Amino acid sequence: MLGLIVSLKVKPEERAAFLEAVENDSTCSVRDEPGCLRFDVLQDKADPDHYYFYEVYRDEAAFEQHLQTPHLARWRAASATCLVEPSQGTRCTLVFPREYK
Repeated sequence: MLGLIVSLKVKPEERAAFLEAVENDSTCSVRDEPGCLRFDVLQDKADPDHYYFYEVYRDEAAFEQHLQTPHLARWRAASATCLVEPSQGTRCTLVFPREYK
């Protein structure tokens, strides 16, 4: 399994647009992609404009498929003006749980 942790800084005045766009992307990801096992959106308690995505994919192929989806294209277009700087992502290997059901 492939885990992905993404850090994003959002412009305060764009927070509502960001949240609308990311809700659509995360919902579509887990609903429409069998290989997307988890897509959580977290907000930093100390900085309300700092968000994290925690994504889990069955494998690299599932992640590559995610990159081709219409909802990710919509997310990229909608979020283009929302971010202070480019997002920072880290790829991880899941240790536990060993399996998602």
